[in-house]
Amino acid sequence: MIDFERVTITYADADVPVLRAVELHIGEGELCLVIGPTGVGKSTLLGAMNGLVPHFTGGTLDGRVLVAGRDTATHRPRELADVVGVVGQDPLAGFTTDTVEEELAYGMEQLAVPPSIMRKRVEETLDLLGLAELRDCPLHELSGGQQQRVAIGSVLTANPRILVLDEPTSALDPTAAEDVLAAVTRLVHDLGITVVLAEHRLERVVQYADTVVEVRPDGTVRYGKPAEVLDTSRVAPPVVQLGRLVGWDPVPLTVRDARRLAPSLRERVGPPGPAHQRCPGAAGTLLTARKILVRYGDLVAVNEVDIDLRAGEVTALMGRNGSGKSSLLWALQGAGPRQGGSVDVGGLDPRTVPLASARRAVGLVPQTPTDLLYLDTVAAELAQADHESAESAESGESVPSADAILETLVPGVDRGQNPRDLSEGQRLALVLAIQLRAAPKVVLLDEPTRGLDYKAKTALIGVVDQLVASGHSVLISTHDVEFAAAASDRVVVMADGDIVADGSTTEILTASPAFAPQVAKIMAPQPYLTVGQIAAALDGAS
Repeated sequence: MIDFERVTITYADADVPVLRAVELHIGEGELCLVIGPTGVGKSTLLGAMNGLVPHFTGGTLDGRVLVAGRDTATHRPRELADVVGVVGQDPLAGFTTDTVEEELAYGMEQLAVPPSIMRKRVEETLDLLGLAELRDCPLHELSGGQQQRVAIGSVLTANPRILVLDEPTSALDPTAAEDVLAAVTRLVHDLGITVVLAEHRLERVVQYADTVVEVRPDGTVRYGKPAEVLDTSRVAPPVVQLGRLVGWDPVPLTVRDARRLAPSLRERVGPPGPAHQRCPGAAGTLLTARKILVRYGDLVAVNEVDIDLRAGEVTALMGRNGSGKSSLLWALQGAGPRQGGSVDVGGLDPRTVPLASARRAVGLVPQTPTDLLYLDTVAAELAQADHESAESAESGESVPSADAILETLVPGVDRGQNPRDLSEGQRLALVLAIQLRAAPKVVLLDEPTRGLDYKAKTALIGVVDQLVASGHSVLISTHDVEFAAAASDRVVVMADGDIVADGSTTEILTASPAFAPQVAKIMAPQPYLTVGQIAAALDGAS
């Protein structure tokens, strides 16, 4: 279905190709997983499959890409729309209508599908992705995860032979992600649709893949069965990392396979030590919120919530899509709606103080980080962040430059690029660097790991650790259970606008099948959460 014949892609003004001499054949009815570090060229590979690269992006393409027998060099994206459906990293940017039902029908209208067939497909897709109750909802009022499901549905209604998905579960909670991936798998097995899927959260998808394409930093690719590629790949899910650590051969790809191998490992390691070593003397409360109420019309998004954020502590805020997490963050930061309640940060309410004071009190990185980018180059954004944050070091604290923070998170980002030309992960890292430059007392991060690979997530944990070691407090809204397990001391779970659980990371994550990380599932009943804990336990036992 998809053939790359010695394909090399070079963007304008680039010194080296993004992809180099790619040879690839993806067969009909195959689910192919594309992996690789952040910014390595995965989106470019996907874009070449429907002609967006280079017809829309520019640059040069040497070699040939054939999609269902059509050469993308002579067929523009609109001439491939009947065979290739593409869902990008930012679903909101691809919407063209106002409501869910209209968006599901729009693509079929462009393909002149008869109205009777359109109605049937819309109903089937609403049921398939759990969107029936949202059919009349405005798209801009949906949560990020709901928007992602609508974007996938808008492509599925056109019945493409090839489905290309760029991080389709990045905004979804674990249960919703399983539902979407189960639906995608049914399309592969029941209808023979070819699916090419790029994803950083490999623990969610690797068990569904028939083949894996690893895109390497030098632009070459490696293609093969999941076990053989992941055995030596630069990026790998925790179950594979654990297999490498303890020497399992072949390395397991699923929790089920790893659990069968784990009895002897559970015998070798003793009870786990503390997951994190935080600043021991930091115990004061930096933010106190009481009776926070957020409404959108008749919808109560946050229902009189109380929460305290303490110095030297990382708190993960978890829950289903639409449970009120983002609304709570915006209410705490001061820029979002708040119909009731109070927020106190060192005697100040961020909602009522000047902007400079608010930035030093509470910093927020939103789900759509591009909302905070407005200059033409990465360098200009970093310089502006340094300029605006020059007064933030009034406490005497030494704060790294925005450029240094960015280099820690995602090394090698071209400072001369337009921020909107960066990958999703690179843009997120840029906004993180800008916000962290101000060194606010309380840092709020809304889904900060979208688009980040495992190495970048580890770097982000390092930045967060530096913040809390200096006495700051960090609240992270996330669906990434592996990141929460590695980064947080405390987990708060929301449902329907209420806080339904609040406790230590180990206590909350090991008690929940939906939120348990892979290592916790493999090592149960021993309460391990991360591969790092296993490594430390093995070192202690030797």
